[in-house]
Amino acid sequence: MRFLTSGESHGPQLTGIIEGLPSRLPLSVEDINPWLRKRQGGYGRGRRMVIETDTVEIVSGVRAGRTTGAPVTLVIKNADYRNWSEIMDPAPGNEPRKKALTAARPGHADLAGGIKYHHKDLRDVLERASARETAMRVAVGAVAHRLLSFFGVESVGFVAGMAGVWSKVPFDWELRSRIEESPVRMTDPAAEAEVIRRVDEAKARGDTLGGIIEARFKGLVPGLGSQMHWERKLDGRVAQVALSIPAVKGVEIGTGFENAMKPGSQVHDAIYWEEGRGYYRQTNRAGGTEGGMSTGEELVVRAALKPIATLMTPLPTVDVVTHQPADAARERSDTTAVPAASVILEALTGIVLAQAYLEKFGGDTLEELVERVERYKEHARTY
Repeated sequence: MRFLTSGESHGPQLTGIIEGLPSRLPLSVEDINPWLRKRQGGYGRGRRMVIETDTVEIVSGVRAGRTTGAPVTLVIKNADYRNWSEIMDPAPGNEPRKKALTAARPGHADLAGGIKYHHKDLRDVLERASARETAMRVAVGAVAHRLLSFFGVESVGFVAGMAGVWSKVPFDWELRSRIEESPVRMTDPAAEAEVIRRVDEAKARGDTLGGIIEARFKGLVPGLGSQMHWERKLDGRVAQVALSIPAVKGVEIGTGFENAMKPGSQVHDAIYWEEGRGYYRQTNRAGGTEGGMSTGEELVVRAALKPIATLMTPLPTVDVVTHQPADAARERSDTTAVPAASVILEALTGIVLAQAYLEKFGGDTLEELVERVERYKEHARTY
């Protein structure tokens, strides 16, 4: 399964094309739209989330509520485009365009992208670099999760800590409803209250905040990915897609960074076997992968999200036209997008896992895939 997205933050729409889905997968907009609503939520979001009410259109590859095997095309309209149609018009002329951006923002793609593509109006960089692009990738992730659900895979995305506050309530799958109801997607009500207070303070001073997001998956079969080729290692592919989320600057699988400071006897997960259950571990410090493959234990992915680069109290920079000192440009932005980023991490990790299932089990129809997965599960239990 592969996919491509296109579209700009203030263009008419975002488009995604997914190729390689099996036929006969039940799929409707109601499998996707709840993910888009979750991505738009979270305390600390800006005015753009008021303007946009993201919903998806399925314009190819699905008929009568089932995939046909053809490429699936998804579209999300940008409601704000009506205010930007002249500025974003693809026709030549009207230059310099209104809302041209020349004061590069520290921490954003503006300067490096302007140098790379020879743009002096940095809007030609930021429109695609914007995290608005992740709306379509979340839609693609929702389709991937729909496929994974037929293999018995469950998932959750949440915030482990943000704004300098760590959740002190350990994650439990029974807390999923609590996470979904939390405005900051945290397990700990006390931490949630303190985070909200700090977000309000940061907004008042024109600052932004980051945090640590986590995604977990259970029900995975062992052996997804490969030890044979570096580019097929599951943990490597998960790390790459996590780092592709705007503002993510670090990734760990399981307790990866903590493990690096301990002796091996306190790190590796002992293996046990039980009749009817097969192989299992009593610990999961590896986070569900060994040697580039899934172990069958929970996949645990954490990512570090830096504070958003657009500050309402801007940092010093240089104007790329005049080369004179300037204050960094101020685009409409969030105080924090950490809760939304946890939804994005969960969605995108699901894409990697769906790809891994399709690579391992093949099949042109959903029924073929499910039958092969179930047969492999029995093999794993009795091996």
